[in-house]
Amino acid sequence: MLVLPKGVRHMPAYLPRTVQEALVEAVRGIVQQAPLFVPAMPRTGKEMSVRMTNCGPLGWVTDKEGGYRYQPTHPVTGLPWPPIPDALLDLWRQLSGYRHPPEACLVNFYTPDAKMGLHQDRDEADFSAPVVSVSLGDDCLFRVGQTTREGGTKSFRLKSGDVVVLGGEGRLSFHGVDRIYPSTSALLKNGGRINLTLRRVTKPIPAATNDVSGEGR
Repeated sequence: MLVLPKGVRHMPAYLPRTVQEALVEAVRGIVQQAPLFVPAMPRTGKEMSVRMTNCGPLGWVTDKEGGYRYQPTHPVTGLPWPPIPDALLDLWRQLSGYRHPPEACLVNFYTPDAKMGLHQDRDEADFSAPVVSVSLGDDCLFRVGQTTREGGTKSFRLKSGDVVVLGGEGRLSFHGVDRIYPSTSALLKNGGRINLTLRRVTKPIPAATNDVSGEGR
């Protein structure tokens, strides 16, 4: 039995096929408004093997000049990102255990030769909010480790409709995608894998407390 790091949850086949198909249609609409682009590493400018876009008030981007960051506009078109689909907001409410909404949904598209090296999601201000990740399309080999690079890692297969949550002690776990298994799903007409990653970026502003008692007046 696979034992995952504390705070890391894997929910196989969490999304039924009908929901997966609806999300693919939603992603197509997002890409029409915010086209896929190729992110690049800070300093070196080396292009990543995935193509990506975002939806939500903020989107994650990276390039040689500016590095990793969130911004409210698409780096190529300069337009605001499309809104996060209601189905993903519902998923966040079901699984996050966090009462504030996500502010960014990364849309990563993996071709059969794409990978994602081990990394932490740490460009956000509030680590008490989890990361909720949805897999659509072809299977991948997902690897997850501890909160330091020296910790051991576990690898397991993610299938279309699977959901992974990194929260609590596992919020800053290193994770990555080692490979894609082509032609393992018929969800996407031309194959490939879509990964949708919901994140809260900023810390919520505490609600103001008002003295309504009238005392001292």
